[in-house]
Amino acid sequence: MTSEPEPTARPLPDTPPQVRVAGAVVALQGLVGIVFGVVLLVRGLGADVGIRYVLGETGYFVVIGAACVATGIGLLRGRRWARSPAIVVELLLLPVVYSLLGPSKQIVWGIVVGVVVIATFLLLISERSRMWALDLHDRSTR
Repeated sequence: MTSEPEPTARPLPDTPPQVRVAGAVVALQGLVGIVFGVVLLVRGLGADVGIRYVLGETGYFVVIGAACVATGIGLLRGRRWARSPAIVVELLLLPVVYSLLGPSKQIVWGIVVGVVVIATFLLLISERSRMWALDLHDRSTR
């Protein structure tokens, strides 16, 4: 006597590849933020600036970077909750792109960072990513 497994017992479909790619990029962006914070700390300790300002700025980048790494890992592991924070991260990086292109006049870096940010954003808002995040995939396979 074999019994059919309950519909809720079946595993959900795999995470779409675009979500996994976006997760890797968001985690990498977080690591860049952490490294940037450490560089600020090292450079700030040698400058004539109050230590509390250096520690505050370093702490900010390390905490934000760690949150991005956690979000990226969440996407890589197929956690739906991580999609929305990742979208916000990409939107918050748009002013960085503007700053590189405009006031900083670092055109090459601005273009590179802009392409990465926009491509990651588009991966996160793609139809397949949205359907996965909302758990609206084909229910007939369950």
